[in-house]
Amino acid sequence: MKISQITPAIGARVTDVHLGEASRNPETFALIKAALLKHKVLFFRGQEITRADHEAFARCFGELERHPVLNSDPEYPGLALIYRSESRHSYENVYHSDGLWRKNPSMGAVLRCIECPEIGGDTIWVNMVQAYEELPEETKQKILKLRAKSSIEPSFGAVMSQEDRIQLDRDNPPAEHPVVRTHPETGEKVLYVGSFTTHFVNHNTPENIRHGIDKTPGASLLLNYLLSRASIPEYQVRWSWQPGDVAVWDNRSTQHYAVNDYWPAPRKMERAAIVGDVPY
Repeated sequence: MKISQITPAIGARVTDVHLGEASRNPETFALIKAALLKHKVLFFRGQEITRADHEAFARCFGELERHPVLNSDPEYPGLALIYRSESRHSYENVYHSDGLWRKNPSMGAVLRCIECPEIGGDTIWVNMVQAYEELPEETKQKILKLRAKSSIEPSFGAVMSQEDRIQLDRDNPPAEHPVVRTHPETGEKVLYVGSFTTHFVNHNTPENIRHGIDKTPGASLLLNYLLSRASIPEYQVRWSWQPGDVAVWDNRSTQHYAVNDYWPAPRKMERAAIVGDVPY
């Protein structure tokens, strides 16, 4: 197995390994897991694997999630079918961390390309550890104890009827997380807000507020600044898909963006998301 770093900040390509066999070989899987913690997203070209192989490899990391909106394979319910060809609309062309609206967001994911356009449909991943590390010290101190709410309703719920949207919110209530989380395996500090994040929950304190304009407008300006950190190219890696490619990423320390520039060409991806821990 060979591991080749792609950018200084994030990403590595892994060759000479079959993920179906890796799921049955603890030593090989341990090497992949160590590389994932180091590089944060790994890419595997031309993996001829079945859905059973896909699910088995993902389960090596932990229990698999079920998504409340995305369709899944009836035989393999841990595989979400992300098929985009019917319309221009997609949910994924924003910088986001999967399941930030959950109490325990995804630990990571294994995404396989089934079909993709000849040109376009790339995906971008972002190193949110570096995005935090390079914040001004004044900003680090300001956000150190802040917490924020994230919700599924403004994204997936936006295209639903009012009744279905309200029910989606009831079934998946907003979750509160630290703005700066600690990675449970590496100890790294991570900037942990994304497109699902709606507002800070403890910004309105005497330390932060002098006048009314410091409340919602001031908090929104700060949140928007933090969200914009994911768009800095120096923190990113961009992958151009080919059928059979697999990407594995650490969802705790990254965000990603699926570029929506390929319609009406089809783009068919299958994803296994791994249940994560409660951020601290």
